Amino acid sequence: MQAIAEAVSTDRAVTTWQLDPDHTLVEFTAKHMMITTVRGRFHSVRGTLSIDEGVPSASRVDVEIDAASLDTGVRMRDDHLRSGDFLEVESFPLLTYRTRTVEGTFAKAGDRFRVLGDLTVRGASREVVLDATYQGRGVDPDGIERIAFSAEAKLDRRDFGLTWNQGLETGGVLVSNEVRIFLEAQGTRTSE
Repeated sequence: MQAIAEAVSTDRAVTTWQLDPDHTLVEFTAKHMMITTVRGRFHSVRGTLSIDEGVPSASRVDVEIDAASLDTGVRMRDDHLRSGDFLEVESFPLLTYRTRTVEGTFAKAGDRFRVLGDLTVRGASREVVLDATYQGRGVDPDGIERIAFSAEAKLDRRDFGLTWNQGLETGGVLVSNEVRIFLEAQGTRTSE
């Protein structure tokens, strides 16, 4: 019944938002030697949010991240992560995320929902679920309407062909296979 109501609704409010790179953060963590959490971030992120307020499941997110903008604060590690052992940025300069669907609603600040989409890293696409929270909307001092979300995800880097590792004499491996992703996203409204 809901699908029929969604299909016949023609006066839905759909708004478009551009990610504000100065107020959007994409971070990741992985374990080093299975004992220490290493944090990194991508400095160059752009994307579009298409929000269907009448049918939230029809909302869309399209994001591109410059793989070479990776930064963990240690140049030697960053160079290794950009190399063919990991992201191979010369052949695969972009990481992308494209929404399949949204589960749940985000009508008021604090609402939690899930975004199901395809993450493409090094030419390999896999479904990644973002557990998201709607942070709210506001108008800045320049009269620009803004919207904000936060999200988290876990993935296995091997699913994207990132298999390089070294075994440790004491057991375990140098780099964890599990990578955690943390997002803080703010968009500026571009249309209705």
